[in-house]
Amino acid sequence: MFSKKAICPLFFIAIFINFVSIMKIVLVGAGNLATCLGRALMTAQHEILQVYSRTIESAEALADIVNGQAVNDLSLLTDAAELYILSLKDNVLEEIIPQVCQGRGAKVFIHTAGSMPLSCFKGFAEHYGVFYPMQTFSKSRTVDFHEIPVFLESNDEETRSIMASFARSLSDRVYYLETEKRKYLHLSAVWACNFVNHCYMMASDILQNHDIPFSVMLPLIDETARKVHSIAPRTAQTGPAIRYDENVINKQLELMSEDELGKRLYQLMSESIHERFGSDK
Repeated sequence: MFSKKAICPLFFIAIFINFVSIMKIVLVGAGNLATCLGRALMTAQHEILQVYSRTIESAEALADIVNGQAVNDLSLLTDAAELYILSLKDNVLEEIIPQVCQGRGAKVFIHTAGSMPLSCFKGFAEHYGVFYPMQTFSKSRTVDFHEIPVFLESNDEETRSIMASFARSLSDRVYYLETEKRKYLHLSAVWACNFVNHCYMMASDILQNHDIPFSVMLPLIDETARKVHSIAPRTAQTGPAIRYDENVINKQLELMSEDELGKRLYQLMSESIHERFGSDK
């Protein structure tokens, strides 16, 4: 939950809607986020007319879930939708936006990228915005969208109203956040999720190489995550790097002698932790 201090610059959207109109939607993209979003859209009873992907197999896999038509040619996109949701890699997004928006002036177009600006639609669409659900998504896992914080941005008030209503049909935690702040939110998410998961992978590789199951780590991982629900990450930090226990650190670096990149990461992480706790000693 955001503190009152944190909520103020985010312009929390306290819009409580008794009735949310069902929207006709085209999903452009069929990856992890699009798949999880598609399931949520179905739960909220929105109508997904089409799913586009460059490969028909990917489009069909998601289209089967959301009861839509699969297409792998942008020229086949229907004009019957009210909302076009683009869930694509950043470099692909800029390439496809002009093609998706062309000739559909009255429609609303949104992308789901945390790192891409609102302005990437400028000059190609009249009504556009950003719908950034801050969560990690995998096709194989179903997530509860109502618990996911969603960050919105739009180019005008009409689009903002439509997007707010749409977002509230999916999530109970809807915020408005401009591009400049969202890029720092996304950066923080990379540290808190992607880099942390890479650390899990590093640990998993070490354990696997010595015939130890990764499952023994799960209670530790769970408690580490639980702690930051009630205490600050700085308070939760433990381990030899805080006091820079060279005896332990050097021994562990020796154990990683065959993994030069892993050793560098370990060293840099230890130095970063120690530096940030230097003022506490």
